[in-house]
Amino acid sequence: MTAHELAQVNIARLKAPLDTPLLKDFVDNLDPVNADADAAAGFVWRLQSDDGDATAIPVFDDPWLIVNLSVWRDTDALTAFMYQGRHREMLSRRREWFERVEEAMTALWWVAAGHRPDVAEAEARLVHLRTHGPTPYAFTLRTSFPPGADELAPAAPVGDKSRTGD
Repeated sequence: MTAHELAQVNIARLKAPLDTPLLKDFVDNLDPVNADADAAAGFVWRLQSDDGDATAIPVFDDPWLIVNLSVWRDTDALTAFMYQGRHREMLSRRREWFERVEEAMTALWWVAAGHRPDVAEAEARLVHLRTHGPTPYAFTLRTSFPPGADELAPAAPVGDKSRTGD
């Protein structure tokens, strides 16, 4: 077992309520995409309500935001899931369902193996990323840091120095 696992949060601002025709394809694919994630190599955990997804879990006290919070073995496992199969198809259609937002809506950070982050922790990581850009405390796939880098100072990022989300 590794000492660290990768936590990721992404939030999205809905264009319409989840029960409207505009969001039907998105909602209809939640269970299959979540099942794909649960079965993916390197998947560890995801935040979910009793309904099996996280769409009813509030984030930033904004009813138009939905959250996805999960833990993975490492960045390679997360990336492999994100850019293949059904998730890739849904990702390519995100502008149909979600508003385009300029600020970072995705953050990554390393957690101790077995730790399960909550929404408050995820919000703090996103705010930090928005304020400071990628650091070992909160980073992006484009500008990532190795496990344990937040315990060391200073640490150099892996990748470019972009301050925007992925």
